Amino acid sequence: MHAIPIHLLSGFLGSGKTTLLNHVVDYYKAQDVKVAIIMNELGDVNLDGQFVDQDVPMAEMLSGCICCTIRGDLSIELKELIEEHQPDVVLIESTGAANPMEIIDAITEAALFMRIDLRTIATVVDGPELLARSRRGGKTFKLMQDQIRCATDLIVNKADKLAPEELVEVQQLVRELNAYAPLTVTVRCVVDLGMFDQAAADKTKPEIGAAQPLQTGNHVCGANCQHEHEHEHDHDRADGSYHSHAHVMTLTHYLSGPVDSHAFEALIKRLQKEVYRAKGIVTFSDTNSRFLFQYAYGEVEFIRITPQGTVNDVAVFIGEHFAKDVLEKELAELTGANQE
Repeated sequence: MHAIPIHLLSGFLGSGKTTLLNHVVDYYKAQDVKVAIIMNELGDVNLDGQFVDQDVPMAEMLSGCICCTIRGDLSIELKELIEEHQPDVVLIESTGAANPMEIIDAITEAALFMRIDLRTIATVVDGPELLARSRRGGKTFKLMQDQIRCATDLIVNKADKLAPEELVEVQQLVRELNAYAPLTVTVRCVVDLGMFDQAAADKTKPEIGAAQPLQTGNHVCGANCQHEHEHEHDHDRADGSYHSHAHVMTLTHYLSGPVDSHAFEALIKRLQKEVYRAKGIVTFSDTNSRFLFQYAYGEVEFIRITPQGTVNDVAVFIGEHFAKDVLEKELAELTGANQE
C-alpha cells in the first residue's frame, strides 16, 4: 500500500489559507485525485468549512488547537478519514494560532499507525499584517515568524494591499526568516499549484516496497531556530520522485520484518548527532516481543507493548542535515540480515 501524501496549510488567522485550500481541491478534482480534508478551528463552529465543496470528505477539529489541547486526536481523525474514504491525498488546514513544528510532530506520531507521507508545509503570509506586526512586535509577530520558518513553500498574499516599497519590505522580512523555501507573491492565493503535483503522480506509480521515506519537502526550519543555515539542495530526480532541500528533516521507515534487539539498539545509540528525536514501534526477533521506543538527544527508552489491531513496525527520525540515505540503508540492512 502506498503512503498517502499529506499537505499542511499554515498561516496566521485571515491570511488566505481556506482560499488556497479551495484552489488545491479544485486542482486535484481536475486531475481526478480524491482529496480529503482536516480543518482545525479554535471555536465551536467551523465557519471556514462552509466555503469548502460539500462533496469533499472533511473532518473538523473544533474548540482547540492541533498542537495543544486536542493534538492527540489528530491520529484518530486521520485514521478514520483515511479508512472511511480512502483518499489519494489529505490536506490539513491548521488554525492560525498553531505552531507548525508541533503539528509536524503530531503528524509523525500518526505515521506510527498508518502509512502517510508529509510532503508540503505551505505557509500563507498575510503581507499587510506581517508588516504591521513587525513594527510593534509581540506574541503574534513571533508566531508568524515561526510559521514562516517552518515552511517548505511560502505564499506572500494580499500583495494588492501593499505599496511597491512595502511589498519589497515584506519579502525581505520573509527571506530573513526563511531563505530557502520557494516564495510566491499573490493576490487571493492564485499560485502555481505544482507543489501539490505528487499526489497525482502517485496514482500511477508502481509499489516500491515496504520502506517509505517521509520527508518534509523543501526547507523546513524549527520554530525556535536562530542559527545560520547552509544552502543545500537535492535536485529533481530523473524518475520524478520527491526531492527535498535538507534542513530540519523527517524520515519515516516502515520495517519489513522483525529485527535483532541488540543490532537495533546499537543503531539507535550510534545515530548521527544531527538526529535529535526518534520514535517508533519495532518487533524484536530474539525476544518475540513488540516495543515502543522513544529517543531524544542521546537517551533511548524501550517499552514493551501489545498493540490492539493493526499497528505498523515503523521508525521515525527528526533532525537537521542528517544523512538520510545512510540511515535508510542501515535500517533496511537490519531487516534484511534477519531474513537471511
